[in-house]
Amino acid sequence: MASITTQQNVRVEDNSQLKVNFEGGEAVFDLNTVLGNNNGRFSWGDGGYLESAQEFRFSVEGDGIPVLRAQLRNADGEWVESDVNLDERIKFQDNQLVFV
Repeated sequence: MASITTQQNVRVEDNSQLKVNFEGGEAVFDLNTVLGNNNGRFSWGDGGYLESAQEFRFSVEGDGIPVLRAQLRNADGEWVESDVNLDERIKFQDNQLVFV
């Protein structure tokens, strides 16, 4: 399995659609199916973060680290800055993006 940033044009569209281009096509993965909101912090496995998030930003940082940032609502109803390294659990394998 390879890092998603080994592919071309890594991006997040519509706040949850992780997309990469590779030789011969494009791979798409819906982050909302595996990323949740746990009291204002991104959490893996839960899903559904879009329901309580705003101000989305995506960038590839440092040595190719793909980071999604957003404000997530916590239990008190406050908006909290949160970020997640997508390479922690999303990989590129056999021309697909997979959750590991």
